[in-house]
Amino acid sequence: MIAWKDFYAVMCAMIPLYFAMFLAYGSVKWWKIFTPEQCSGVNRFVATFAVPVLSFHFIAQNNPFQMDFRFLLADTLSKLFVLFLLFLWASFSAAACSSSRRRRRRLDWVITLFSVGTLPNTLVMGIPLLRAMYGDFTQSLMVQLVVLQCIIWYTLLLFLFEYRAATLMIQDQFPGAGAAAITKFEIDGDIISLDGRDPLQAESEIDAEGRIRVRIRRSTSSAPGSAISSSLGITPRRLSNISGAEIYSVNTPVRPAPPAEQQLTVRDITFGYRSASPYPSGYASSDAYSLQPTPRASNFNETEVVGTPAWARSPACRPTWNQSPAPSLVWPDGGQGDKDVGEEKDLSFRSTAKFVERKEDEQMAIEYDQDQEMPATRVMVRLILTMVGRKLSRNPNTYSSVLGLLWSLISFKWNLDMPILVKESIKIISDAGLGMAMFSLGLFMALQPRIIACGPKMAAISMSIRFLSGPMVMSAASMAVKLRGVKLHTAIVQAALPQGIVPFVFAREYGLHPDILSTGVIFGMLVSLPVTLLYYVLLGL
Repeated sequence: MIAWKDFYAVMCAMIPLYFAMFLAYGSVKWWKIFTPEQCSGVNRFVATFAVPVLSFHFIAQNNPFQMDFRFLLADTLSKLFVLFLLFLWASFSAAACSSSRRRRRRLDWVITLFSVGTLPNTLVMGIPLLRAMYGDFTQSLMVQLVVLQCIIWYTLLLFLFEYRAATLMIQDQFPGAGAAAITKFEIDGDIISLDGRDPLQAESEIDAEGRIRVRIRRSTSSAPGSAISSSLGITPRRLSNISGAEIYSVNTPVRPAPPAEQQLTVRDITFGYRSASPYPSGYASSDAYSLQPTPRASNFNETEVVGTPAWARSPACRPTWNQSPAPSLVWPDGGQGDKDVGEEKDLSFRSTAKFVERKEDEQMAIEYDQDQEMPATRVMVRLILTMVGRKLSRNPNTYSSVLGLLWSLISFKWNLDMPILVKESIKIISDAGLGMAMFSLGLFMALQPRIIACGPKMAAISMSIRFLSGPMVMSAASMAVKLRGVKLHTAIVQAALPQGIVPFVFAREYGLHPDILSTGVIFGMLVSLPVTLLYYVLLGL
């Protein structure tokens, strides 16, 4: 039975975190203390220093030689079971679909449902909450889960996103059966992702045996390619994406479109990443925020870019598709600078960009859709692993997690203590990390147009998956490995934590159901405390 003093201890641990979050929310929403670009500066500090150092601090203090393998096995089995069920559903439903587009949508939902159901905010919310509920030993359990999330699950999620992006690229660039002849992809070193937001250009070469070698590089012109090259890129919707470092509104507007002859140059249009830029990638490898260059100052009611170059078809496979007209501007009063060709279709969650799909392009896509083939498995795996490795190598959270694990192995193996000078330097930053992370969440909430962005019905479904299905699967996996007592309760409660930030960052970057993940982050933070308290009370009966 849970006593009032236990309940009070939990509230003492959590209320200060929520105080930091609501203080940030009020500073932007009501008191107008921070502008969007100032919010970006705060969040850059969180992404670059506070959260990576906080992650290093927790991981370095955890003894890796005393890991609870049964607890980790329960968590792993629960995630694998969910992933197995989702892929099983996707396989059976895809077998009944003749269209590769419909099969691709199944993969989209596999990624989203896996993110919603199995990847909670363990680092920021899990450690203080469960330590207050069940004792200090739970900190070690949560840190172990954080390490697994960083090394395995976020990497797997990134792999799935890159696979989806590569599939889309190949289907658009090499429609039909011609893609099966691709034997090698060569990617320039300054390309970090195939998510379609960087202006990229593909150059294909065909040897005497009909095999295709493709080189992917940054595009330097908006004009269609030569006889052996074609544009893969699409005009970015805005210059800075939503990431943890820059928690901007999901409809932060773009700046007015430059002239057509300049709009696809590397200098003028880059999405988060700049050519030869020292900035790290915008993807986190821990339950924290990611790092992106600072965006411009913005208001919420500016212009929208309408019209985007269509992805041209490679001459190696099919006739080249022409680009759609240059972007035109849509103003708040509904007027627009130019008339668009084709039918407008909003492709992203409250995005300021809209894409024009011409009817002839759509008809050609349907024609090629029936016989679409892909390159060999080894070619695809090599391409995806290359992109995943580049993302992980450019993020400070990757290094903080790996260095923390290495130091813990060394220090607990040979009983070495960190020098006081280094220890205190890390401590002063890590002490601010937890509060600053919650402060950043408050800034993110304040910059959103709606708390429930995906609508009430989808929000109810995602919250049910997050707070009901997740704990149920975790409890079944825990009992299957004979996890009992307080550790069982800990496993169930941590499965009911709010949505992690990193899955939302990925979803926004790749344009895959970001409205659902945004609702999971914002609304989930608001309802998670009463939900976890309810689980705490019920498990204590």
